Amino acid sequence: MSPIVSTIACIEKEALQAIQESKSLLTLEDVRQQYFGKAGVITTLLKGMGTATPEERQTQGPLLNGLRTTVMTALESKRDSFEQETLNIKLQTERIDVTLPGRDESEGYLHPIPQVMEEVMAIFGAMGFAVKEGPHIEDDFHNFTALNVPPEHPAREAQDTFYLNAERDGMPLLLRTQTSPVQIRTLMTEKPPIRVISPGRVFRADYDITHTPVFHQVEGLLIDKEITMGHLKGCLVEFLETFFGIKDLPIRFRPSFFPFTEPSAEVDIGCTRKDGTLKIGAGDSWLEILGCGMVHPKVLRNCTIDPKEYQGFAFGMGIERIAMLKYGIPDLRTFFESDVRWMDHYGFKFFERPSILNKVGGC
Repeated sequence: MSPIVSTIACIEKEALQAIQESKSLLTLEDVRQQYFGKAGVITTLLKGMGTATPEERQTQGPLLNGLRTTVMTALESKRDSFEQETLNIKLQTERIDVTLPGRDESEGYLHPIPQVMEEVMAIFGAMGFAVKEGPHIEDDFHNFTALNVPPEHPAREAQDTFYLNAERDGMPLLLRTQTSPVQIRTLMTEKPPIRVISPGRVFRADYDITHTPVFHQVEGLLIDKEITMGHLKGCLVEFLETFFGIKDLPIRFRPSFFPFTEPSAEVDIGCTRKDGTLKIGAGDSWLEILGCGMVHPKVLRNCTIDPKEYQGFAFGMGIERIAMLKYGIPDLRTFFESDVRWMDHYGFKFFERPSILNKVGGC
């Protein structure tokens, strides 16, 4: 027997014995490193073949490959044996008592904001209003100029509006302060008659018990021929009575001013304030609920619509505000605090939500 054959046979015997005597995966890994690590016995022999003569490679190569295969097969077999043994122990010790009752899963609730948005869209949808949406990032023209908001208006100040460090066509970009830009985009891309509402998220630099930097609005727009304040009044009275579920709800239209409507009005609803509580309905007090008015002729001209042929009305309200009044939520900031306890109290079970529509007229 040649020296190399004797050496390979000896290495094989020692390796197989070490594998057999291994007591765990850790000791088996030590054996693997001893023979197949960077400086392992078999690894060193295989590397030596790089400097061997062609005759040596022809005679010794098959022997070394056989050694590698034999020892590697033994290692894998022993590893499989240890892993099967570990699995058997787990199966014996980690039993699950299937007779135990299951764990209760917490029930999810719908947030009041999407609930109220759906209610608003359902009411106006029955009146023939389509839903329109627009981008959160707007330019100065769509958010202010087209709406007849003058350059000196306080709403344009940086302390009230989130301006971005960017421009579009030379105009500063900003986070929209209202959903009115959606109405402008609709007026500029569609021909009257137009009857739309635009619910969505808006942004203003304010934060206290009645204001948050992010909140939600829904604004409505109706443009057609021979539209009057009477149509506006009938539409909003129908909405408010249906939304609050109070027939003959006391409602008054109080003169006001908005740059984009003329004439303009604030809408108040009757209420009772007593012992720190507020009740919507007949009473000796009033509560402002939304703003509205006839679309200003300049706004129509800015959108290339002839105010001598078409006119219409617009209105807007805060989703959180009407949600607070209808469902008795005292603090606006709690809408955004992600408190599970608050959701358990004010949230809605998906299949048990209140139905808002019984019978809704048109305007």
